Amino acid sequence: MTTPEHPAQHTDIRLATAADVPAVRAVTDAAYHHYIERIGRVPSPMEADHEADVAAGFVYVTGDPVVGLLVLVPRPYEGRLLLESIAVHPDAAGQGVGRRLLTFADDHARALGLIEIRLYTNALMWENQKIYPRYGYEFVERRVDGPYDRIHYRKRLQDR
Repeated sequence: MTTPEHPAQHTDIRLATAADVPAVRAVTDAAYHHYIERIGRVPSPMEADHEADVAAGFVYVTGDPVVGLLVLVPRPYEGRLLLESIAVHPDAAGQGVGRRLLTFADDHARALGLIEIRLYTNALMWENQKIYPRYGYEFVERRVDGPYDRIHYRKRLQDR
């Protein structure tokens, strides 16, 4: 079904259901596990309450079986969408899954009438610091949030 929240060009990306929770957990764990040793702790997406995020309507998945996902938290009172997590299973790396998910996030934010997307990444996940600027994200700040040293980014959206 095509709705403003689910534009036709993203028919391969859908809202996750309760049945997807094990796959959401598995893809997230596979995507983030290799960072544990580097950052010295479990990355926060691996500790997320996936069941609650799915129930709240924040999780979008792609693939059958699921190979990628986004956790998108609308913050309309701030005029922005928080891209809380993006994960692509390592077996699907290099196939454009991440690019499609990031494009979906842009279109989803626009459909909700939001003007900005915010995200953050661990300062030791340096690969991400190379990726996000290529997709229009700009550095906002580096900030310690609890036990995590994070780089915060934003992308200001304009109508296409």
